[in-house]
Amino acid sequence: MIGIVGIVMIFVMVFGGYLAAGGKLAIILKSLPFEMAMIGGAAVGAFLISNQGAAIKHTLKDLGKVFKGPKWKPDDYRDLLCLLFELIRLARANPVAIEEHIEAPETSTIFSRYPRIQADREAVELIADTLRSAAMNYDDPHQVEEVLEKRMEANLHHALHSSHALQTVADGLPALGIVAAVLGVIKTMGSIDQPPEILGKMIGGALVGTFLGVFLAYGLVGPFAAKVKTVVEEDSHFYQLIREVLVANLHNHATNICIEVGRQNTPAHYRPDFSELEEALKAVKQAAA
Repeated sequence: MIGIVGIVMIFVMVFGGYLAAGGKLAIILKSLPFEMAMIGGAAVGAFLISNQGAAIKHTLKDLGKVFKGPKWKPDDYRDLLCLLFELIRLARANPVAIEEHIEAPETSTIFSRYPRIQADREAVELIADTLRSAAMNYDDPHQVEEVLEKRMEANLHHALHSSHALQTVADGLPALGIVAAVLGVIKTMGSIDQPPEILGKMIGGALVGTFLGVFLAYGLVGPFAAKVKTVVEEDSHFYQLIREVLVANLHNHATNICIEVGRQNTPAHYRPDFSELEEALKAVKQAAA
């Protein structure tokens, strides 16, 4: 919703201010289809040249994040802590029993209580792989922590590709606008024998290209790239929380301490209250009893 409000404000303030200053939309509207075809078409073409098919699909999919915002909500962070609490407690009480949950999480009775987390492949694999590492009795937990860190860095780098691709398009749009404007000037020079009023309209139409390139770059595509980057980085905290809790488990801290480490490392606007989490964990214990 905020994204839509922002877009509406951009158009209202830019074009509303132009009209309030006495400008006329006729010249812009007349030139807009041709300028948009040149600038937008060239931008899309450059985007297709510089990205592979999977990256293109990934970027188009990520555009929805501008309006949807982060995938993980405060309740999901609380549920994640509860899920990790159940898994760690079971792994310590019965190392054999945990195998069915980490080897087949799609049929796990524990994971199924948290369907949003169970549906996220990366979160499930991260949990399962780390618990499997713990079952191998690693002598140095720091080795697992280093592996997790590199894995998450790689995942974040991949997730940010769509933001980088959009920003590259935004960086190129002003130059493409200049290209369109130059072509408009060339067209105008071919009609230099026309009266001043006609030449004025033709020059105005040519300048629409410069305006459109800058407007699209800094008013739409650039902010889209920034918002996608912000959302991706916000969602990455969810996976960092998994790492913090499971690494604490590898160091053989008490289960409640592991969960508290995760709670403390949760971003403030997603962090569950201590009492709220305690109530949720009590419910988990009662359900397991």
